[in-house]
Amino acid sequence: MGIRKNLTKIKTALISLSDKSNLKIILNTLRKHKVNIISSGGTYKKIKQLGYKCSELSKYTNFDEILDGRVKTLHPKIHAGILNLRGNLKHKQQMKKNGYENIDLVIVNFYPFEKALLGKRNHNEIIENIDIGGPSMVRSAAKNYRDVTVISSLNQYEELNEEINKYKGSTSLKFREKLAEEAFMETAFYETKIFKYFLTRRANFFPKKNVFSGKLLDKFRYGENPHQLGAIYNQNDYKDIIQLGGKKLSYNNYNDLYSALTLTKSFPKNIGVAIIKHANPCGVSINSNNTKSFNEALSCDPVSAYGGILSCNFKMSQNLAKQVNKIFFEVVIANGFDKDSIKILKKRKNLRIIDSSKLDEKFNFNFISKFNNILIQTPDNIKLKKRDFHVVSIKKPDKKTMKKLIFAFNVCRNIKSNAIVITKDFKTVGIGSGQPSRLDSCRIAIGKMKKFQKINSKDQLIAASDAFFPFVDGIETLVQAGVDAVIQPRGSINDKEIIKFANKTKTILIFSKTRHFNH
Repeated sequence: MGIRKNLTKIKTALISLSDKSNLKIILNTLRKHKVNIISSGGTYKKIKQLGYKCSELSKYTNFDEILDGRVKTLHPKIHAGILNLRGNLKHKQQMKKNGYENIDLVIVNFYPFEKALLGKRNHNEIIENIDIGGPSMVRSAAKNYRDVTVISSLNQYEELNEEINKYKGSTSLKFREKLAEEAFMETAFYETKIFKYFLTRRANFFPKKNVFSGKLLDKFRYGENPHQLGAIYNQNDYKDIIQLGGKKLSYNNYNDLYSALTLTKSFPKNIGVAIIKHANPCGVSINSNNTKSFNEALSCDPVSAYGGILSCNFKMSQNLAKQVNKIFFEVVIANGFDKDSIKILKKRKNLRIIDSSKLDEKFNFNFISKFNNILIQTPDNIKLKKRDFHVVSIKKPDKKTMKKLIFAFNVCRNIKSNAIVITKDFKTVGIGSGQPSRLDSCRIAIGKMKKFQKINSKDQLIAASDAFFPFVDGIETLVQAGVDAVIQPRGSINDKEIIKFANKTKTILIFSKTRHFNH
């Protein structure tokens, strides 16, 4: 009896759609249960074209559309029909006095504002794609969910059909409340996109109030650890990466692969390999020979590379895929894959294969959320160039050495602070990351280099630090290990002592104009 009391009979439906896909699915069910339909504009024409009965909205309200369609559903007869409380005597009397009728079902989707943005239309066209009447009707119906059913997405058509057929032309309160939640989700998401458009247009990065939105891409079995819940949302209207094979990506996989892509997408076009473990690089190379680049990245720390993520800033070939398959990686990323490489990589059933060729590298903010607060900042994605640095030592770098220094510094800024990177040519040979002491990071990088590399006295070793050395001991430790050139940000009260030491040891010393912490 309880369920029966909560059932609401659908006698009249209002349908107003921008996307008229699959409309016939709903119309068949509504006709079956003898539901009267009201509609306007293109939706009215479509319903009639499909061969179904429908009352034109302007005749229903006795009010013609005006202002090029800007005003058509914004009418008291429409909103009173949706918003009146069926059990309220005063509302019933007012409805009767005005000759208004109940509207029991509202089916609406909005003008395609997101598509207008993607289409790079001019400002006036974008403004005309801001829907007013649609969200207003959806909000009204969602507010009055105890009496009204609201459909705000094409994805809800099938479940509406099931519900109406189950209850012979009625819907349950539980179902209507669920749809109300989803309706407010749709209107909030829609308004957020419009709000963000105006923020971007005015370059207002930090308004007094802010809202964030995203579409659910996936729910994970768990978050960072098995006792945590996790999911991923996308702020775009498309997938930025495409999975071509392997197990579902986990929370940690996504965290690592975005760290990998942040680094490899900063390389020169179609060059470079990075191997990531726990969001830190354990090997990087930008050799123009893709196979050599892979082997150089792997050789930096082959132990840590096991079970890591491989990110290639180029299209994967058959020959390289054969070599990659000899190593256990959780994820392999590339800017596309040829057919033969895909076949080879798919031999490892669980290997997650990711195509990043469609990745949108332009994004405005990084977010960190803790304790109900959100930290926001613009990304550290500036393209490093020679003008961003200042040579402070007596010994000067030649053109090639300068490029090597910038490569080392670029890798370093993508490693968790405190970070030290040692490179030879255009490959890493030692990486120290995430230490409270910069001196400890130096020692770890040196230790890795001595463990896995064969270095002779003729090799030019370069070291990069993501922030300044507070004392001479850090740079001294590196120079004693064979480092010939150091690149670091300026800003320490001991900068003069660092420069003095570099000159004394005939070490090239470059100061960056910017610091690059990565916590």
